[in-house]
Amino acid sequence: MAEPRKLYIRTYGCQMNVYDSERMGTALAADGYEQTDRPEDADLIVLNTCHIREKAAEKVYSELGRLRPLKSARPGLKVAVAGCVAQAEGAEILARAPLVDVVVGPQAYHRLPGLVGRARETGEAQLDTEFPAEDKFDHLPVGAPARRRAPAAFLTVQEGCDKFCAFCVVPYTRGAEVSRPAARVLEEARRLVAQGVVEITLLGQNVNAWHGEGPDGREWGLGRLIRALADVEGLARIRYTTSHPNDMEDGLIAAHAEVPALMPYLHLPVQSGSDRVLKAMNRKHTAESYVRLIERIRAARPDIAISGDFITGFPGETEAEFEATMDLVREVGYAQAYSFKYSPRPGTPAAGAGQVPEDAKADRLARLQSLLSEQQSAFNAATVGRTLPVLVEKPGRHAGQMVGRSPYLQAVHMPASPADSGRILPIRIAAASQNSLSGAPEPAPAETG
Repeated sequence: MAEPRKLYIRTYGCQMNVYDSERMGTALAADGYEQTDRPEDADLIVLNTCHIREKAAEKVYSELGRLRPLKSARPGLKVAVAGCVAQAEGAEILARAPLVDVVVGPQAYHRLPGLVGRARETGEAQLDTEFPAEDKFDHLPVGAPARRRAPAAFLTVQEGCDKFCAFCVVPYTRGAEVSRPAARVLEEARRLVAQGVVEITLLGQNVNAWHGEGPDGREWGLGRLIRALADVEGLARIRYTTSHPNDMEDGLIAAHAEVPALMPYLHLPVQSGSDRVLKAMNRKHTAESYVRLIERIRAARPDIAISGDFITGFPGETEAEFEATMDLVREVGYAQAYSFKYSPRPGTPAAGAGQVPEDAKADRLARLQSLLSEQQSAFNAATVGRTLPVLVEKPGRHAGQMVGRSPYLQAVHMPASPADSGRILPIRIAAASQNSLSGAPEPAPAETG
């Protein structure tokens, strides 16, 4: 029997890329590949790329440059570039990096095994950045994953974006919004639970825009899908990310109030507190409508933790408009948030004139991050003395220590054993830092009688 070929996948960027890498690994496993953690042992290296961050393409070319000696030493090694940089750069990758054998976009990665096979057979580089008419999920193998799963997993339910924010490349790299049918999502969720998963995070570029066909033939919204997932035996926790304020429907807000398995954590990006900047971003909501939406969500689920995204120094942003963002942050109060300096993405509407000086962008980012850090620390500190249900996930840095996640997505360090992985333990929180909590299991109540 032939030895399995070795596969090394390096994943950049968002949770959806993590999910995509798992599916590529499963597809390639069906084609005889076994994953390795060592690129020098690999017969196939896949770089699953992200185009969101600054200079993303150049970072990929730098990584390819580091792989050149490995490829020279092992002529049989094949190198594939997948994901959003592959979609955006296309044939340019093959021109600039001749060591690359396959370039495949995020909507065509179900074709990766065939592309790699043709590259081996013909010796010619393969390019596929089309948006195929068929659903890639229909063409991916099911069953056992390429690797053992953790107790928490991602599940893509929606891809693409129709919002066309002026700063964002996603509509160009991921295509139009597409929702997977509910029956397929539920089937995949049941398979994950059978593999030991107890928490699932639903993924989408605009996950709350999901409107898929239900088993009854009618269109469902995300709130109804979550209710159906909550009925899957063994699935204890449900999350979803990333959402758009304009897609927070009443049924989804009600699910936060009525579905215990839906965790009290919501990532809802706003980007700016200035209405003029929001309009220039093509966000199609106002600061006021966002704040009122948060109030409605908190009325439904008072203990919910809110996370967000912010951009400082968007083209034309004034100091007063930045201060409006600071005011919004103070009004909402965030448990966690992500904030970035604006950086132009080629081909997007905001990449032209009116750029804010770098020093102003950096100064505003530092001030915003200081405020957000204060809020995150205060949120974490408020958990001290409480007992939280924590999903135990993996070993910590110290002997006898495990790390898990609270309902609010905080990392929690606790004394426990690997045998506790996948269990939800009541943890009494004893201390909080900027980025994590620590505590110990609540002792079981003494028996009486």
